[in-house]
Amino acid sequence: MNVLKYLLVGFVFGIVLTKSEAVSWYRIYEMFQFQSFHMYGIISVAIATGVIGIQLIKRNNIKDIKGQPIEIQDKEKGSTRYWIGGIFFGLGWALVGSCPGPIFILLGAGFWSVLIIFFGALLGTFIYGVFKDKLPH
Repeated sequence: MNVLKYLLVGFVFGIVLTKSEAVSWYRIYEMFQFQSFHMYGIISVAIATGVIGIQLIKRNNIKDIKGQPIEIQDKEKGSTRYWIGGIFFGLGWALVGSCPGPIFILLGAGFWSVLIIFFGALLGTFIYGVFKDKLPH
């Protein structure tokens, strides 16, 4: 029964992203061309929601679904790896026109060409796993 609520939340989230056009290649293209504020607005709302949610969790000692306290670890020092990772993520997003989350939404909407992107994302994750121990962290 627990899986059912996660599926329901996933479906609702997918519908919201689809209706807000956050999964639209044209909206993503506009964003990277600095032609529209639409996607920046969606991203800003997501950031604000995350900041407020994290602060509520920290200040009210909110527990997880199993009753355990939620512990949020501090980020490790070092910005180079975040810059490099962000550049790779952004380049992939710009070239493909989709970040990883909407890949599943686009597949669910019947855009079968996104399977190429999906397998590319899996391959990239696999390659990272192979070289993870050799990369600077």
